[in-house]
Amino acid sequence: MQRTNFRVIYGLAVATFIISDLAAAEPSAKRGRELYMTIGCVHCHGTMGQGSNAGLKLAPEPLPAEAIAQFIRATNTTMPAYSEHVLNDVDVADIAAFLATIPASKSADEIPALKNLKPGG
Repeated sequence: MQRTNFRVIYGLAVATFIISDLAAAEPSAKRGRELYMTIGCVHCHGTMGQGSNAGLKLAPEPLPAEAIAQFIRATNTTMPAYSEHVLNDVDVADIAAFLATIPASKSADEIPALKNLKPGG
């Protein structure tokens, strides 16, 4: 009986360690990109979070994951709300991590073809 209790307690301790370790894991930009592309964000916000007539610009410099979660769960815009059952906090953190990897666009002066269009360029 004592040996069985030890196994149960040991099993619970290992499970708790694994769960807490997963919860503390860094957000995954790779997984965030996959979610962004498959759940519908891309259709309104563009492939690089650049925005469109249908959705706001999200990148570069996205909102923190907590702010994104709060907005998408209680939006009063034409954007559909995404409950925690659809996108949980880990999903939102991963999407925010993906958006944070998107670099700023180059200025016109950094693009030779555009720079040459300017008078005197």
